[in-house]
Amino acid sequence: MVLAELDGRRRVVIAAMRPDVAASVQGGDALVKRTVGEALRIEADLLIDGHDRIAAVVHVRHSADPMWREIPMTAVGPHAPDRFAAEVTFDRLGVWEYKIEAWRDALATWRHGIERKLEAGQDVTLERAMEPSGERKHTTTGPARRVLVERERARRSAWYELFPRSFGTLRDVIALLPYIEELGFDILYLPPIHPIGRAHRKGKDNATTAAPGDPGSPWAIGAREGGHEAIHPELGTLADFAALVEAAHARGIELALDIAFQASPDHPWVAQHPSWFVRRPDGSIQYAENPPKKYQDVYPFDFESDDWRALWEALAGVFLTWAARGVRVFRVDNPHTKPIGFWRWCLARVREEFPDAIFLSEAFTRPLMLEELAEIGFSQSYTYFTWRTTARELRAYCEELTGKLDLVRPCFWPTTPDILPEHLQLGGRPAFLQRAILASTLTASWGIYGPAFELGEARAIEGKEEYASSEKYERRVWRLDAPHSLRHAIARLNAIRREHPALANDRSLRFHDTDSDAILCYSKRDGDDLIVCVVSTDPFHARAGWITLDLEDLPEQGFQVHDLLGGGRYLWSGARNYVELTPEAPGHVLAIRRRSHREEGFEYYL
Repeated sequence: MVLAELDGRRRVVIAAMRPDVAASVQGGDALVKRTVGEALRIEADLLIDGHDRIAAVVHVRHSADPMWREIPMTAVGPHAPDRFAAEVTFDRLGVWEYKIEAWRDALATWRHGIERKLEAGQDVTLERAMEPSGERKHTTTGPARRVLVERERARRSAWYELFPRSFGTLRDVIALLPYIEELGFDILYLPPIHPIGRAHRKGKDNATTAAPGDPGSPWAIGAREGGHEAIHPELGTLADFAALVEAAHARGIELALDIAFQASPDHPWVAQHPSWFVRRPDGSIQYAENPPKKYQDVYPFDFESDDWRALWEALAGVFLTWAARGVRVFRVDNPHTKPIGFWRWCLARVREEFPDAIFLSEAFTRPLMLEELAEIGFSQSYTYFTWRTTARELRAYCEELTGKLDLVRPCFWPTTPDILPEHLQLGGRPAFLQRAILASTLTASWGIYGPAFELGEARAIEGKEEYASSEKYERRVWRLDAPHSLRHAIARLNAIRREHPALANDRSLRFHDTDSDAILCYSKRDGDDLIVCVVSTDPFHARAGWITLDLEDLPEQGFQVHDLLGGGRYLWSGARNYVELTPEAPGHVLAIRRRSHREEGFEYYL
């Protein structure tokens, strides 16, 4: 350290900043996530030698603006005067920047010294009077951090996935929109709708040889009819697609497309850009593998190609093409198999033209990779909720996620077309209902693969977490009006989510103790809106026990809670209360508000 390069007059040390965002070697700071109008609390530990006082501000600007605006920081909490904080809200989409500037506050230091001398009875007649000058000398400025500000649907959304070919064409999907609207989902997600390759086409149940009439996997993208920017002729035309987008929007539903960056052997790019694909030593193209699984109908891209820049531009162009056609929500298939640097560039490139774009990361991979993808710009992330089944596992996992919400937005999916977990294979309708309650209330965003989920499809290939007669490889016929369907329960859950802002956030999630190892109790709060959920994780037996609510402002006398899901009302008293749950009615979603009312001679929360 060269003394000539230092300014020793800068005495303030910025010891810590929160959110705590670690810098990436290749791409700079991670992106803190917020939505328009959502507050970001910025904290820092600011230290100075001796007893001098500190002043500090947060500088904030949109990345497209040349000028910064200032927000004063104040000393807060039990660590004052060393811990400072300020709250920032953002009024438009895009990437914002903020940084902290701190300096010795000469006026406050002088005033503090005078006050201490007066308290000690000392003479201050010789003290020099000071006037506030506003001058900042020898300031310390912290590193700039970035915030990705998105629209509200990036923070809370309800996804419904379906295979359009099982219902016919894209025009036939328009006829399903009233059903999806009834269920309460605001995003309709379609697997790839592109032409499907014929070479090495997979048959039913992933058979390596397709029989005549087998439609193949939608993820084997590309044929002579076109590639990632084309629509399978059997599904319809671009005009049909536009009609679907318009009809969905008219019902408050957004259309989401699956973006899978891989190609069938028939994809036009294979012939046009052979250098974009990985080759074996004998010169043949290497198909995709994830041992023991083999995907003979799919070629992965070679991101170490000498022509990588053209490949990147082409892939970003896929997003841009569909965004120009009215799609602003994308589910991205297996992003963990493509370079982090590509995603950082690609998502930023798309948002330059379409700042309202939302990206869901399907990254069932190592936890750190899942988090890294979220940090570089994915709006939402699939998680390991699918495999967390006991009350203890769910609580531990959700508490882990709660500590990462500045960067990771979890989206809970009980199943996907790829995954039918064992507890749903065995647990019957009660297990599906339990998972719906948990997924829709533990996180602000959730999704189901339908109609398989609401109809309780549980037939699996023996010994595997895979559907028998998987819709990935064949068309299925679904009876949407089946009497055992969970459609009404799911519709009620989504209605509760819309009506109660407490369920629109994940930051207030708090767990409460129970004396049963199969009962999970948790709450969420937004102002006066307080929701308490009590859910059994046992689909086979009735469960009962005592819960202890760790909540402020609960009256000791009797109060009433309203089960928004089952419709019942219960008289509780204080923090400790008794609950009974059955496989047929495995959960309560209880409204408890701090505004007290009187009814039937006792106080309750409505």
